[in-house]
Amino acid sequence: MLTRLDLRGDDADVRALLARADAGATPDDLESVRAVIADVRARGDAAVRELTERFDGCVVGDLRIPEDALMVALDAIDDELRDALTYARDAIRAYHEAQGSAGLVFERNGVHLREIVIPVARAGCYVPGGRAAYPSTVLMTAVPARVAGVPEIAMCVPPDRDGQVPTATLAAAALAGVDEVYRIGGAQAIAALAYGTETIRPVDVVVGPGNRYVALAKREVAGTVGVESFAGPSELVVIADETAPPDLVAADLLAQAEHGPDGAAVLVTWRDDVADAVDAALVQLLDGAGRRTDIEATLTTGGRTILVDHATQALTVANVIAPEHLELMTADPDALVLLVRNAGAVFCGPFAPAVVGDYVAGTNHVLPTARTARFASALRVDDFCKHVPVVDVDAETLSRLAPHIRALAAAEGLDAHGRAVALREGR
Repeated sequence: MLTRLDLRGDDADVRALLARADAGATPDDLESVRAVIADVRARGDAAVRELTERFDGCVVGDLRIPEDALMVALDAIDDELRDALTYARDAIRAYHEAQGSAGLVFERNGVHLREIVIPVARAGCYVPGGRAAYPSTVLMTAVPARVAGVPEIAMCVPPDRDGQVPTATLAAAALAGVDEVYRIGGAQAIAALAYGTETIRPVDVVVGPGNRYVALAKREVAGTVGVESFAGPSELVVIADETAPPDLVAADLLAQAEHGPDGAAVLVTWRDDVADAVDAALVQLLDGAGRRTDIEATLTTGGRTILVDHATQALTVANVIAPEHLELMTADPDALVLLVRNAGAVFCGPFAPAVVGDYVAGTNHVLPTARTARFASALRVDDFCKHVPVVDVDAETLSRLAPHIRALAAAEGLDAHGRAVALREGR
């Protein structure tokens, strides 16, 4: 079922053996995204409407969804879903409040330093659509922004062919306190948030996952706005030993694969019997899968079983892949956690599947993909904040510091820097 790669006894460079395309992106994809961004910057709303018709197959009138539609949607969903969304919102809020974002206060040799934490004025949240509704992503992006103290939150979500946005998505926006919702998806949504149009005022930060076009667009606008990470197609690596129930491993691989093409679903094990049992379970579970086409597409291009010699090599492989989600289904997952260097989020044991993090654990499911977990982290409160250092020095302290400043300024050939201190001495 999964394509096998046997690394046992292989001393070759694991990075070369595991090389895979950057989220499926090609030079043509990048040029397409750049053209979309340029069009939106040049023509604003008109470009957004034309691109939405071209890519989403629908004609959009009003780009903004009326505010009262959010409360109507919240009233329309059933109690079970409302309770689940409320529980998830509260868990996400509690976790992100615990992260904290308090500024420091520090003094050394008479120099008084403090740091003030300032939320951005306006945040843009991208919520995927098309293949499924993602009310959970509304919560994952908007709730941390609210915890950070962001005054204004705008959200973009792709419409369906009738120009509508899922009721559950709008209900989640109401629960999360989103201020503005726009029926726009794809790279054109990222461009509209970053640069603004006649209808949409530009934001300071754009966050949220999406397909490769959305992820590439975020890369392109980075620097004009803040972006949290390259959050592209979904990825899961499961490290499993003989204690891992094969059906649970298979279920988790299928759960990530149903997000659609360009993703990765990878089993890493040092036991052939585990690999065989998971393959058999995949075949059995796939028969009852509702999104079988999407799952098969992902497993065909990104489904792998990697055979290794031992657990340490399994972690070496996982650290090279740097997956969005890493599950440790082994007898002692806590021991393996100590070897993790690159992963968006880690899930320990058979009862902590990645889907817990997707929905209700409280951790964020907007995670780095395409190996960017080597340097990037899950979306967090700090992604919506600026940390500004404040320096306070009195005359006596400056006189003690002046010789060091003058020496450094002279070494760099910056006479005016030295003069700025010299003029203050003795005052």
